[in-house]
Amino acid sequence: MNALILAGSRGGTDPVAAYAGVAHKALIELGGETLLARVARATEEAGCVPVVSTDDAEVAAEARRLGCRVLPSAPGPSASVAEALAAVGAPLLVTTADHALLEAGWVRRFVADTPADADVAVLLARRDVIDAALPGTRRTYLRFADGDWSGCNLFLLANHRAAGAIHLWRLVEADRKRPWRIIRRFGLRMLIAYLRGRLTLARAVERLGELAEVRAAVVASPAGLAAVDVDKPADLDAVRRVIAARG
Repeated sequence: MNALILAGSRGGTDPVAAYAGVAHKALIELGGETLLARVARATEEAGCVPVVSTDDAEVAAEARRLGCRVLPSAPGPSASVAEALAAVGAPLLVTTADHALLEAGWVRRFVADTPADADVAVLLARRDVIDAALPGTRRTYLRFADGDWSGCNLFLLANHRAAGAIHLWRLVEADRKRPWRIIRRFGLRMLIAYLRGRLTLARAVERLGELAEVRAAVVASPAGLAAVDVDKPADLDAVRRVIAARG
């Protein structure tokens, strides 16, 4: 399948790129490779064909040097994914250029563990698994009745019906500065259950599937490092330590 690597920019100066002294985060070098090269290599080793979505000329040049197909990114990640799905079709794996520690084995296991009837799947890792892999790391967690979970920047769009999930994503993305509209989409009962700590991850995913009219699935990652991306300078320092420890 194709593997879409999101390498767009959000405008302005990226603090991680500035910290590393490069023009774009995807061009940061670790272990003699750019972040983009590391991610592309991991997807290729997993049996995928890497496709890079970017609006940056230097990143596009690096992608072509690596032998990747390049697609122009759209305003926002959800729109970029929607355009890529239309261009290359499904199944489509989606990840990001700052997934610095991505391993082919994680990708293969994620795809293998995704239920056969799922239209869309997302990889998540539990807090205890992440803490065991990288103690002290600070991640963003979704807190459910059955544990705290963090995203792993790996998604699988299994078929054309996954477009419904992207549409919901675009609506939520558009309302990110109007949280009351996001809450209204998910329903008051859902919000109350979440605030009271009674909402399970399974029920949340089921509700997302209902709204997007898809079969959605969550796959649990046994690898805590799968949840580590490079969103801030401290993340880059942590990733450098991991790579140095591996030699």
